Amino acid sequence: MRHRNRGRKLGVSPAHRKAMGRNMVQALIDHERIVTTVEKAKQFQPLAEKIIHLGKTDNLNNVRRVVKLAGNRKLENEVTATETAGEGKDKVTKTRTLAKTTIQKLFRDIGPRYKERNGGYTRIIRMARTRVGDNATQCIFELVASPWTKTEKK
Repeated sequence: MRHRNRGRKLGVSPAHRKAMGRNMVQALIDHERIVTTVEKAKQFQPLAEKIIHLGKTDNLNNVRRVVKLAGNRKLENEVTATETAGEGKDKVTKTRTLAKTTIQKLFRDIGPRYKERNGGYTRIIRMARTRVGDNATQCIFELVASPWTKTEKK
């Protein structure tokens, strides 16, 4: 019986589980949509929600809490914005860097996007096909207000 036993072991050691959660949340923040197994997504969804909730307010205490939860990895994943002006020969394309690390992207881009939302920042969409190697059920783990999601404002 599993009374009052929360969480999943996922077939790995506790240290590996912690690292896997940090890596998954970091990939979710970087790419805003990842494909993983349903069990892993369900296990790490609360961690992702907590980190995104901390990213809504930009103060030093929240930055420190996010670094503690998500790990202090300085991944150089540049977030860039491309702006184009003019036409033909006069066309000018400017690229500017919005953020260099995952934590910067969380506080500058993702956090302000969810200012008016009170939770429910992620969604799990089950995929019909299973993984070829081990027949594991797969899902898409994504942020709700991502660029792939079309929302109609009424």
